[in-house]
Amino acid sequence: MRRTRILTAVLALAAGLLAGTPPALAAAAPKAAVAADTYTWHNARIDGGGFVPGIVFNRTEKNLVYARTDIGGAYRWQQSTKTWTPLLDSVGWDEWGHTGVVSLASDPVDPDRVYAAVGTYTNSWDPGNGAVLRSADRGASWRKTDLPFKLGGNMPGRGMGERLAIDPNKDSVLYLGAPSGKGLWRSTDSGATWSQVAAFPDPGNYRQDPSDTSGYLSDDQGIAWVTFDESTGTSGSATKTIYVGVADKDNAVYRSTDAGATWQRLPGQPTGHLPHKGVLDARNGYLYVAYSDKGGPYDGGKGRLWRYATATGTWTDISPVAETDTSYGFSGLTVDRQHPGTVMATAYSSWWPDTQLFRSTDSGATWTKAWDYTSYPNRANRYTIDVSSSPWLTFGANPQPPEQTPKLGWMTESLEIDPFDSDRMMYGTGATLYGTENLTRWDSGGTFTVKPMVQGLEETAVNDLAAPPSGGAQLFSALGDIGGFRHTDLTKVPPMMYTSPTFTTTTSLDFAEKDPDTVVRVGDLDSGPHIAFSTDNGANWFGGTDPSGVSGGGTVAAAADGSRFVWSPKGAGVQYTTGFGSSWSASTGIPAGATVESDRVDPKTFYGFASGTFYVSTDGGATFTASAATGLPNGDSVRFKALPGTEGDVWLAGGAAGGAYGLWHSADGGASFTKLPGVEQADTIGFGRAASGASYQTLYTSARIGGVRGIFRSTDKGATWTRINDDAHQWAFTGAAITGDPRVYGRVYVSTNGRGVIYGDTSDTGGGTGGGGGGPAPSGACAVTYKITNQWAGGFQADVRLTNTGAAAWSGWALGWTFADGQRITQLWNADHSQSGASVSAKNVGWNGTVAAGSSVGFGFTASWSGSNTKPASFEVGDQFCTVS
Repeated sequence: MRRTRILTAVLALAAGLLAGTPPALAAAAPKAAVAADTYTWHNARIDGGGFVPGIVFNRTEKNLVYARTDIGGAYRWQQSTKTWTPLLDSVGWDEWGHTGVVSLASDPVDPDRVYAAVGTYTNSWDPGNGAVLRSADRGASWRKTDLPFKLGGNMPGRGMGERLAIDPNKDSVLYLGAPSGKGLWRSTDSGATWSQVAAFPDPGNYRQDPSDTSGYLSDDQGIAWVTFDESTGTSGSATKTIYVGVADKDNAVYRSTDAGATWQRLPGQPTGHLPHKGVLDARNGYLYVAYSDKGGPYDGGKGRLWRYATATGTWTDISPVAETDTSYGFSGLTVDRQHPGTVMATAYSSWWPDTQLFRSTDSGATWTKAWDYTSYPNRANRYTIDVSSSPWLTFGANPQPPEQTPKLGWMTESLEIDPFDSDRMMYGTGATLYGTENLTRWDSGGTFTVKPMVQGLEETAVNDLAAPPSGGAQLFSALGDIGGFRHTDLTKVPPMMYTSPTFTTTTSLDFAEKDPDTVVRVGDLDSGPHIAFSTDNGANWFGGTDPSGVSGGGTVAAAADGSRFVWSPKGAGVQYTTGFGSSWSASTGIPAGATVESDRVDPKTFYGFASGTFYVSTDGGATFTASAATGLPNGDSVRFKALPGTEGDVWLAGGAAGGAYGLWHSADGGASFTKLPGVEQADTIGFGRAASGASYQTLYTSARIGGVRGIFRSTDKGATWTRINDDAHQWAFTGAAITGDPRVYGRVYVSTNGRGVIYGDTSDTGGGTGGGGGGPAPSGACAVTYKITNQWAGGFQADVRLTNTGAAAWSGWALGWTFADGQRITQLWNADHSQSGASVSAKNVGWNGTVAAGSSVGFGFTASWSGSNTKPASFEVGDQFCTVS
């Protein structure tokens, strides 16, 4: 994958998010009664799919590892399953920018504590400021301190770091390096409050492109990293010596020897490059610095590695190769804490033929490489790479030497050796997180094995979703950067993304409602067709022919019977074709850039929308006529769909604060629309299998209803709504796409901008709206599942599921139990609770009191423990003991 492709994709993703940015909340509307249902949520497995700029091992507790992503939040490693647990799914719509994690720090004194510096863009694309999140339970829950400036988790330079650091001797002291000329900041109360370090002299001055008027490339990349020399302090006292790296080619490294009171430019330092990483080996007295001529993570043509002797002040160039032989910058710097003389670094910006890993076992005096040329273009590798768990990482490529597939990676800014295990190393790429568990074979002349270590870390941006009613595919996804996938099993990683052609980003896709074997997708590609077709339910693809002027995917619609297609590409007006796009004709009566969809019954009816006007074609897309419908949103942040099985039934969602915003329905093919009352804002609409006994398909939307932002379901044509997510599962921006499953009642697929494809399944097996009440107080039979989902020193997290196994519905419930070992609840969600001694009572909240016979309700909590953590032996509802599993 070439450097220009990634840069284009980054900018396109940023622009795409700007276009779909959640608007500020409008004035409060009358609140509608909204019921709730208990859902279980999972990812449709892709495993990775995006850039991992940071990996952080705790220095005092084995197997405590965190990873940060640029748009998809933060994760914690689960050693027992070798998977990652997402930590920022609770970030809501209004603070979507807080899923961009610019830095992360794990407390070496109190390993339960972890901090994240969050904020996605420093320019106007992100309307909010950055924040520092702090957790005392390893990210299970967070407290937030807002900052008076923005942070850039998805900005240029995001692979440098870590910008957030904890004093290893006095962990109440933290430092944060800011971008945009905001300087160095310090907290002395464990991240609760922050103030600028006025004495720090240099806020940085490097801008990737000062002429960029968007502010994306022209922002000052600021302070790059902070590291402490732990040998200059004692437990409980602030560390004396602190080093700070700055995005300033002439003044890259500063030092304080009085715990941050005063600062000096480190004398004798090299100039002409930016310090991507600074890692201190306190045992041997060396500060290692990895330099590049650019801020990264995708650019960089020259670089050096330097070693600073802290005792003598001597700088030594320890670069593995001469600068004239480099076409990349250095990063991914790490020290083996078991053997500090062992140092590794990456050629992070070496795109072709591959990235490079460098290793030294003598503090940088000599180096070896992960691969070398034998006789060009042939390579000898010190590693083998096994991507059988994520086979799409080959990208379906068949390159010529010296390129190989799969690659070791690109954008390899993060690389860390486990401080407790010299054989384990993890490193991030632009597409996944790789690792090895036999690294030291490198030193004995053997080969080490590289594998994806990424399961559970889902980092794709979703543009469109489609769930066909039949065929082998359960779900089609349109994704940024890696194109998209055909899922035949949601629990398994698909073998390959869409190929023939392979789009960098798929912008839109559709299938023929009456013939789901016919599928179409459109997207972005450096060269080649921007449209592709399949006649076997997405298993295989072939490219179409572009009309003149096409520069990007846009939106596409397939006729109900697959006989024709309408395409609204970027760079050209709306087009239509019969067959599979061997030739195209311009549609008339509809403006360029309009969003297009098809009627799901009549193969000659297509719809369009642009700038507040709805358009209809009844001749296969040849001509469109503007509808007389009024009151629709004026902007273009609108998504609409036609209902399968009913001709002319159209739902439209979208709008913006200060104007028309909500959900509209048309039963006459778009001639007129009715706005649904009570839906204050809506950004997506989708359909799924009807509830038992219902005559209309289930509706799903990402919306604000009853004053609450969330994912909602209606089984009665929008008369009443059920919120199906909760505050712990919000996933920030969910406004790009949503669809129900036509084969499984209650299943919904939700798009995110960095957390992949989320799907949820309901506990409402009866298929009701969840809004009813009545029924006797809970006194019948019940069953409880109690599961400890995570445990650490002094704390744990548990999920509880209560099932009504009686014959009558509950209109309220209270579950009681007794802890055996003195556990104390610290936080509980989806229920109210009280605890007296060892006795606990958890009661329903307003929205989950009704539990139909045979249905379940769930809640979770975190708690403290010491000594033992025995599960409760019994649970009671009313006067009944529940069956426990």
